[in-house]
Amino acid sequence: MQRDFDHNLPFMGAEGVFEAFSQGWRHPREAVAGLPFSLTLLTILLAHELGHYLACLYYRLDASLPYFLPAPVLIGTFGAFIRIRSPIYYRRILFDVAAAGPIAGFVFVLPALGIGLALSKVIPGIVPESELRFGAPALLRLVQQVVFPGVAADDLYLHPVARAACIGLLATAWNLLPIGQLDGGHILYALASRWHKSLTYVFLGMLLPMGYFWLGWPVWAVLLYFFARRHPSIFDPDPPGPVRAKLAWLTLVIFLLSFTVTPFEQR
Repeated sequence: MQRDFDHNLPFMGAEGVFEAFSQGWRHPREAVAGLPFSLTLLTILLAHELGHYLACLYYRLDASLPYFLPAPVLIGTFGAFIRIRSPIYYRRILFDVAAAGPIAGFVFVLPALGIGLALSKVIPGIVPESELRFGAPALLRLVQQVVFPGVAADDLYLHPVARAACIGLLATAWNLLPIGQLDGGHILYALASRWHKSLTYVFLGMLLPMGYFWLGWPVWAVLLYFFARRHPSIFDPDPPGPVRAKLAWLTLVIFLLSFTVTPFEQR
């Protein structure tokens, strides 16, 4: 990714990434060029999980430190997670732990996206020539118009730091889907537990036709259906309160700014 950017070459997607992996394995010094992308992405993922972890510490919940899942895929990882061993008995605590991750990750996405776009460059027609095109969340389009006013999206070659920020936005949007045991599902359960099951099925169903734009959505829907659609019951009659209701609107804004129906597009 960094090599293509430095030489003004179209991004070659998975083929180019695996070639870079092979080159980096033979010549470890060349792998250093990939640090801006990888460190940016790992920092965003770490911030997300530390948000959950620190909220757990605040409420004295037994939780592990973040685990990263390395993988030989395009972005080099399947993400990160923490393991919460303690049961959660109150909806307000569930809300705080769930919302802390996306909010913390988003705080780190903002400077990464700004810096990445400042390092990006304009090359007419570069994007349509790429084997793999990244989706453009609303936040990317907004910041792009500030940094590169009047420049067409097809002419803007994103720096790897900006690409890492976009993947961070994608991870944030995925986690905020109001489904099952995702962060968005936890937030939904904390606010309206009686509607959680029905809305989970509604949003799972909405992912299926979105496969027209990206084939990963039906796969994601199937995985969530079998592994994460059911939420542990919390018998707490007290609502989270008006302050947390306002924070829920903030997480909705973050979701809308981070979401795109076409995260990736193969040429």
